[in-house]
Amino acid sequence: GIGESKQMTDQGYVLRWMGIPSPDGKFIVHADKNQTLWILDVESGDDRQIDESGHGDFRSLDWSPDSKWLAYAKTEDNLMQRLWLHSPIDQTHIALTSDRTLSGNPTWSSDGDWLYFLSDRHLETTVGSPWGPWQPQPHFERTTEIYMLALREGLHSPFAPATELDDQEKDKEEKPNAKDDDEEGEGEGEDNEDEKPPLQIDLDGIAGRLHKLPVPNGDYSNLFATKDRLFWTASDDGRSLMMLKITNEKPKAKVMVAGIRNAELSADGKKILVRKGNALHVIASSGGAPTKLENTAVNLSGWTFSMDPREEWQQMFVDAWRLERDYFYDQNMHGLDWPAMLEKYRPLAERVTTRAELSDVIAQMVAELSALHTFVRGGDTRRGDDNIAPASLGARLTRDEASGGFRVDRIYQSDPDYPDQAAPLAKPGVNISEGDVIEMINGVPTLSVAHCGELLRNQSGKQVRLRVKPHDADESRDVIVTPISSRGESILRYGDWEYTRRQIVEDQGAGDLGYIHLRAMGSRDINQWAREFYPIFDRKGLIIDVRYNRGGNIDSWILGQLLRKAWFYFQGRVGDPTWNMQYAFRGHMVILCNERTASDGEAIAEGFRRLGMGPVIGTRSWGGEIWLSSNNFLADRGIATAAEYGVYGPEGIWLIEGHGVDPDIVVDNLPHATFNGADAQLAAAIEYLQRKIEEEPIEVPEPPAHPDHSFEK
Repeated sequence: GIGESKQMTDQGYVLRWMGIPSPDGKFIVHADKNQTLWILDVESGDDRQIDESGHGDFRSLDWSPDSKWLAYAKTEDNLMQRLWLHSPIDQTHIALTSDRTLSGNPTWSSDGDWLYFLSDRHLETTVGSPWGPWQPQPHFERTTEIYMLALREGLHSPFAPATELDDQEKDKEEKPNAKDDDEEGEGEGEDNEDEKPPLQIDLDGIAGRLHKLPVPNGDYSNLFATKDRLFWTASDDGRSLMMLKITNEKPKAKVMVAGIRNAELSADGKKILVRKGNALHVIASSGGAPTKLENTAVNLSGWTFSMDPREEWQQMFVDAWRLERDYFYDQNMHGLDWPAMLEKYRPLAERVTTRAELSDVIAQMVAELSALHTFVRGGDTRRGDDNIAPASLGARLTRDEASGGFRVDRIYQSDPDYPDQAAPLAKPGVNISEGDVIEMINGVPTLSVAHCGELLRNQSGKQVRLRVKPHDADESRDVIVTPISSRGESILRYGDWEYTRRQIVEDQGAGDLGYIHLRAMGSRDINQWAREFYPIFDRKGLIIDVRYNRGGNIDSWILGQLLRKAWFYFQGRVGDPTWNMQYAFRGHMVILCNERTASDGEAIAEGFRRLGMGPVIGTRSWGGEIWLSSNNFLADRGIATAAEYGVYGPEGIWLIEGHGVDPDIVVDNLPHATFNGADAQLAAAIEYLQRKIEEEPIEVPEPPAHPDHSFEK
């Protein structure tokens, strides 16, 4: 940090990262948001692009010990990640692995003889066949293995068992030629002992000199090497720093430090910086697992930073502007003069007095782009320590002076097959019914407060004693319940709406129709899909409801399931036929959407129609279909998300964004009727399917007559 700084490049027009200097300091490799890879010659200032990717950023970069070669990983057009080797000296560029495997994280041996890397080649499914509940799919886990490439011809793997030829070579090394000793002169051999020949790479046939290391497959990342050891992170059960000695004497991987977040090797290879929790530890790379990890902690207790919030806010304002520019899917920024937007909102940013006000200014600026999926949230905002957490009994309560308490008007319903999701008042053993009156909570009369919710503050997850008077009896009784949080109540109320929609379809469909609602399109929602779809896959009609769906990314899973077609049938000696493909839905389908169907909820609705599965019923959706990663965080972990991946159809038009999905059958749920319990959209779906089932029945075909195999005697 001493001396004058020097600007190395001046052509940066997009976000750059991964500036990694070569060991000799003569080159710097760096990547950018435009998915290009560069090498800067420090002395000449020449910054040359060496590669570009059409499918993602460059992340795994590692210099050879002599700084003459760069190894890196690149995602190819078939989405397989491949290892490449590049020389900044003569511009040699060669692939090290094929594009038929997924390989990454190259790391050089200290002598430059070997290149270690990780590769997902252990592909053994944990599911044996497609037969069984929930249409079991092939599942591959712990797919990563560790490999190494010999960079010169004739190298013998350090992990290979010793042979008698090795012993002969060892004898030669231990008995040097006497004439050589005389020629070298006394002491010269010692002086040259540490000198190494220049790194040599035999490029011809390099991809064929591949060795697999004696390490079990697992979920591995962050591979690095020292002279006699390999290290990596294993995520099989938690995250652990693993170590393997480079030896042929029963090599075995061992845990160095368990429960880590990350690890990094020092430049000289002697130390490893380990992050565990929020603590940093420095351990020796040549030792074993630390007996007392706390003794290796870096003392950060004295670190303090003076900070001017206004200056930091100005920096984050400009950073938000720059990151929006570099992440936005349209380099033309929707035709907006983006530099002018920076100057337009800068005076407002200079006047902010809180982090929340900064977010408001940033939100106004990014809103100029007229793109959805642009959210401003997070950051170092302050919260008081006097927050009160409300709790709920999972019911709608009404003050009833005449009855002496709060009357239970409605207990929110849930699927009885999953009792853990029941409302507190509906749990087994509580025995409270609608119409009962809650007179006291923890000994305090409920009528003594404006609302009984006051008596439930900070009681979420705790046992609460209720005095309840049954609606059909005179004598009150005490019960113990456990209230839920306000968020839990919101989820419960939503579940009540879901469950009652399903009950409507069951009742009116007379067993012919199935109903599935998806709140969003994430991992929890595919769980919901599995729970709801498989019990009804053989119905004659199916309603998929993505109203109020908040989006996600699992549309292809569900659409892929629904694209399955039954093309032949199995018939045993007895019983009903079943069909292949397993769990293919054979009936008629519709999908429901409304103005609050968003993002991937819109994608599944549009895909449902375009793939010919059935009509879309409801109202026009939200209109946000530019996808995003939400990775452009600011210094304090706040973010103004950028719309990063536009969606267009095979006909060459942008889809959904700014307009939404237009239903094939427009039906609106009018406010007053909906408040009174009607659901016109659901009713329209039921009516449509019942008519289709009557007009175009799809029955399981009867098995043909068995062939006559009798023969005349």
